[in-house]
Amino acid sequence: MVHQDDLGAVGNEAFRVHGALQKSADIAGAGMDKSGAGTTARAAAELKSRNFDLGTELYSTLEVWTSQVKTVLQMCAHISNHLDYSKKSHTKDEAEVLAALTRRDGSAVPVSELLKYVK
Repeated sequence: MVHQDDLGAVGNEAFRVHGALQKSADIAGAGMDKSGAGTTARAAAELKSRNFDLGTELYSTLEVWTSQVKTVLQMCAHISNHLDYSKKSHTKDEAEVLAALTRRDGSAVPVSELLKYVK
């Protein structure tokens, strides 16, 4: 059984996590200079220019981190969007079921009538 409030709460949480992660996990963009390089990328370049292997490794770590953050962001967005869709779809389905189980005068179809279709 699905409750719309549950769908909405999970979808909102996924949206909130997406926003918070997007702001706080962007180490590639942190401290960006005029050329668009963040402090981590600049540190990696500086280390590499001074022949420290750590520069290459730091840049590699930055690329992996950025890739994985993007994956988590995509997952959060997918969850949020899917639950928004599910909530809307669930509402539509409920309306269709209610319409099918309501007589022209607005009264509910009795259970005895429904049991005729159950084998």
